[in-house]
Amino acid sequence: MKYSIVIPAKNEAKSIAATLDGLTATLENAGIDHEIIVVDDASTDGTAEVVDGLAAANSRIRTHRSQNPPGFGFAVRAGLDVFTGDAVAIVMADGSDSPDDVVAYYRVLEEGWDCAFGSRFVRGSRVVDYPKSKLAINRIVNFGIRVMFRHGYNDTTNAFKAYRREAIETVQPLVSNHFNLTVELPLKAIVRGHSYTVVPIAWTNRRDGVSKLGLNEMGSRYLFIVLYVWLEKLLTRGDYRRKPAA
Repeated sequence: MKYSIVIPAKNEAKSIAATLDGLTATLENAGIDHEIIVVDDASTDGTAEVVDGLAAANSRIRTHRSQNPPGFGFAVRAGLDVFTGDAVAIVMADGSDSPDDVVAYYRVLEEGWDCAFGSRFVRGSRVVDYPKSKLAINRIVNFGIRVMFRHGYNDTTNAFKAYRREAIETVQPLVSNHFNLTVELPLKAIVRGHSYTVVPIAWTNRRDGVSKLGLNEMGSRYLFIVLYVWLEKLLTRGDYRRKPAA
């Protein structure tokens, strides 16, 4: 199973090299056939040039200059349009996600699950330096989503997840342009009938650069996507659920 890693990157020149070094070493050691696509989200700090330099020495790495307007969701969608693997993981450029967990997701998909979801808030997980204000908001939002969808999963908003190609095809068309894509992808996959399992993961706050997630700008966008998928679940009577193979 070929594994694609899509990394949206906006002004991550200070952190992207370490992120890629960790990923490539871990995936190579695990013997996993892979590609790493860094989607340049209109960076102005030389992020693409750093990646191009690493790609010159490693053919598994490439830069994809997004054809979409700037925005996290647009960048991820650009990567999902061009990945060539049988499965794909969305990984943050800032080094917050553990390469070991990227491999753990692969093993989950290898077992036959359609989606591999991690949680930073279950036994066995590890969180380092999560800002307290963001943590409080995160827990409230995820509790609300958990109640609405009754899926028992407590970290829906985390971008770091992995999907088989069939799941990515099923959730189209994606409509989120910004960080609300982080909830659109998993919720649509669940509502449209894909299997998933949850594993504990590690998360470490970035050491370099600045977070691109502006909470004051995202509230209405998250609410829109959550309601959009919830209404599909409530009103469509399963019209968009994938049909079992004959």
